[in-house]
Amino acid sequence: MLDPFCGRGTTNFAARMLALPTLGIDSSPVGVAVARAKLVDSSPRSILRAAATILTDVAEPKDIPQGSFWEWAYAPEVLQSMCRLREGLMANAKSPARTALRAIILGAMHGPRTKGAPSYLSNQCPRTYAPKPRYATAFWQERGLRPEPVDVLDVIERRADRYFAHRLPKPIGAIRLADSRERSAFARLGRRFRWVITSPPYYGMRTYIPDQWLRNWFLGGPSAVDYSQTGQVTHASRAAFVSDLGVVWQRVSDVCLPDATLVVRFGAIQDRAAAPLELLCESLGVAGWEISDVVSAGSAGDGRRQADHFVRGRSTAITEHDIWATRRGSGRGWLPQRWPCWPRRCCKHKA
Repeated sequence: MLDPFCGRGTTNFAARMLALPTLGIDSSPVGVAVARAKLVDSSPRSILRAAATILTDVAEPKDIPQGSFWEWAYAPEVLQSMCRLREGLMANAKSPARTALRAIILGAMHGPRTKGAPSYLSNQCPRTYAPKPRYATAFWQERGLRPEPVDVLDVIERRADRYFAHRLPKPIGAIRLADSRERSAFARLGRRFRWVITSPPYYGMRTYIPDQWLRNWFLGGPSAVDYSQTGQVTHASRAAFVSDLGVVWQRVSDVCLPDATLVVRFGAIQDRAAAPLELLCESLGVAGWEISDVVSAGSAGDGRRQADHFVRGRSTAITEHDIWATRRGSGRGWLPQRWPCWPRRCCKHKA
């Protein structure tokens, strides 16, 4: 099973649970770090030992970020421990325990305060996206919310118990940090794929890198918000977006079996002037994929979808769809013949 936009590896983890070979590809270091942890075998004891070893070996971290945001985001001893762990994992995160530890810390870096034992290392924060420094600092200062001391090893231990205490099927596969538009992302695979299950960036959702800037810092990135869009599918125009996706679908087709099935979950932000189904169908047609079915994946605004969390009240995420497609010539699909409209068979699924 192939996922060329694997993100944090949900599809790849599902493949592991079904004992299926899997390959995930993504250009986000944060997504890849989390996804890789879902394809390792480790134990809570090994993970905790790895953390304790790093904290012992890296007594004085070389780079502790300075400034108001960092003073208000983390208690001093917590920030120092994070920097020690960051330095140790940047030097070596190859073992299963260290791969798992890195993902655990990424998940614990920021989130809401809890009444019981702390689950996160930060001051009051959103969980899914990193706070922007100026707004967050003003929020904490206005409310007198000082960062509380947190036992970093305790947070790691409880999260390790939650995610790695149970034996899972042996993982068969890998996660690659690469741009799926590039041929090199699919080099030296040694197999062809029958199933491709993925969800590309939704049209208009371009803020993943700045929204994950804190986690990206922990992986070695800058200690300030990075607003670049390097390695991302282009959102500058409808044509550019369709072209970039079309390149990916062509790369995918090149490594698939003749009877392969492609399933794509896709949506968009409503205030962008483009119907997402049109864009997705057009990009598939460019690469020679024939659509066999389009199914609604859920109502907009139900609060359970990723798109709802990303728009955060700025606009409305429209209904997502699952698009099923087969390779042209397989005899199992139909190809849209005219744009910007997709075939009548699909109109009933219109958002």
